[in-house]
Amino acid sequence: MQEFKESHTGNDKEPNNLVTEEVASDDLSADNVGGNIDPDSGVKRGLKNRHISMMALAGIIGPGLLVGAGRALANGGPASLIIGFGVIGVIAFSIMQSLGEVTTLYPSGGGFITLGARFINPAFGFVVGWNYFIVWIAVLANEYNAISSVLYSWSDKVPIYGYFLLFWTAFGAFQMLGVAAFGESEFWLALIKLLGLAAFFIFAIVYAAGGVSSHPAFGFHYWNDPGAFSNGFRGVATVFVFCSTFYAGVESVALTATESRNPSKAIPNAIRQVLWRIVFVYMGSAITFGMTCPWDDPLLKGGATKALQSPMTCAIQHAGWAGGHNLINAFILVTCLSAINSSIYIGSRTVLHLAHMGCAPKIFKYTTKSGVPVYAIIFTNLFGFLSLMNISTGAAEAYNYIVNLSGVSTFIVWAGIAFTAARFRSAWIRQGHTVEELPYRFRLNPFNSYFGFCVNIFLAFVQGWSVFSPFDAGNFVDSYILLPVSVLGYLGFAWWTKQFKWFQLEEIDLNTGRRRDLDGLSEEQTLDTEAEPEDKPPAGLKHRVKKLWSGS
Repeated sequence: MQEFKESHTGNDKEPNNLVTEEVASDDLSADNVGGNIDPDSGVKRGLKNRHISMMALAGIIGPGLLVGAGRALANGGPASLIIGFGVIGVIAFSIMQSLGEVTTLYPSGGGFITLGARFINPAFGFVVGWNYFIVWIAVLANEYNAISSVLYSWSDKVPIYGYFLLFWTAFGAFQMLGVAAFGESEFWLALIKLLGLAAFFIFAIVYAAGGVSSHPAFGFHYWNDPGAFSNGFRGVATVFVFCSTFYAGVESVALTATESRNPSKAIPNAIRQVLWRIVFVYMGSAITFGMTCPWDDPLLKGGATKALQSPMTCAIQHAGWAGGHNLINAFILVTCLSAINSSIYIGSRTVLHLAHMGCAPKIFKYTTKSGVPVYAIIFTNLFGFLSLMNISTGAAEAYNYIVNLSGVSTFIVWAGIAFTAARFRSAWIRQGHTVEELPYRFRLNPFNSYFGFCVNIFLAFVQGWSVFSPFDAGNFVDSYILLPVSVLGYLGFAWWTKQFKWFQLEEIDLNTGRRRDLDGLSEEQTLDTEAEPEDKPPAGLKHRVKKLWSGS
């Protein structure tokens, strides 16, 4: 942990410019002219603006939303679904505004994980980082569970574990191709997800308005029969856990900043686009799912596979298309491909940065010459075997166990992000800087950050409320085990590193970690000859289309 001690031994202030020549020169070393490889983590800066923008809009959206929303609808009803998506959406927006300030200024390896260790203390970064890893191995296991179940519903000649092993190998191999392949695949998969959701939203409106033959207009009939709530407040509390899992991933743009060519452009744009993701993807899904599918529908209560529990499947079948579930399953399959791909990517980068911080084994620091963290990818992908729990417990039960773990981890991580942003603001002002110097700022900060911290701590404690009446020991442990484990992890790591105290505001390092955009460099300074310069003046429609495609 020597690196933490060295970074806080003084506070040599510099002029109030956002990118210093000293920092920029680190990226222009003889071994890395142009900064194509991040000098701190060893990963390649290969993500373009369009990659990150599309990931902000629809990345990480997997069958958890399409299928898990069915479980949430059955447990809480359509009103609970909207309340859950709406409240968690406000919190997610708040967290993203806090994250935008620090990530845009410090697009360093590890994002909020590393910054938490810098602005508070190493043990804080340790706890937030490993909780974030838990979020993504939980998502990964869920998506492997879903994709295996979908294929098994089409053909049971291959066992579930056979489908899993096939995709486990394929995804592990694909991740070895590097960040450029990941970014390009996520761009197209995210675009398909947006188009698919838009198509369903249009269908839902037409269906509810009586546009399907032999079906009269029914509008929001299911809000009256069987009703807006299925289990009262208990149902609302349960939905919060599901919704936090659905929203997990909006903060992942902080990790992509390290591998972005233009973080000062890409990250603020991605932060702003999260609002449209909340409104279109999440709120749109909550409204249309509750409008077209009753919460007491038998298809939501169980079935041969988890894929049959999607509200989209119920709606299409009620509209008279008996074979429509195959179309929805195909759409779910596409979202699985994207979610698994993203989970391995984010989980492996989390472990990579934890290793660089001294919070994980050093072997995970290794990257190839092309910037691929091989061992971190293999380690993350191994947790996909958790999905095989569905062989003995069933897909739905396996899903519930993992969702509870990832839900509380999400609240812990978001609280950590908010507190990190609040500490940064305090140190920034204390050391003589002004808010106007920040490349990205939110008018309500730092109060917004304090709000995000308090509400996420509150939700972390109340998210398992439903297990108390009647008391369920198994679900109680599943819902709350990570809270004491996080406290013990913090104390244990602080004892191991002999750093219990938080860094004083005056000694927090506010200079390290800033870098200029890669595509802002001259052609002589960059080794990436395939990348198109993105800062040329406009030269007609052809150039504008080409510029948009290349990610500016």
